[in-house]
Amino acid sequence: MNPKIKNKNTDFLFKAILTLKTVDECYAFFDDLCTVPEIKAMAQRYVVAKMLNEGEIYNEIVEHTGASTATISRVNRALSYGSDGYTLTFKRLKEQGYTDNTTDLQNKKTDDKDGNEQ
Repeated sequence: MNPKIKNKNTDFLFKAILTLKTVDECYAFFDDLCTVPEIKAMAQRYVVAKMLNEGEIYNEIVEHTGASTATISRVNRALSYGSDGYTLTFKRLKEQGYTDNTTDLQNKKTDDKDGNEQ
């Protein structure tokens, strides 16, 4: 656990997230909580992590996600030296029978600061 983020406010937020039961509830909550670019950036990082975890190379990840090499490097560092949060969620999704379908999240389009496709 990263002590830099651990506090009562973060605990409160994470407990709220844990109350969500469906993907639609997550969409509603995160739509209220975050900007469109923030949500898209988190989704992109998660897809990057999944692709790195599966052994994909940087060039393929850039091509499929539009992520910068700096973002890919940051995610790779988290996979290698982080808190194992990505690995934990990949394992749990697999245990729940989730079939990997990240193609909807992988696209080359970029968004401006307001989340509009360019």
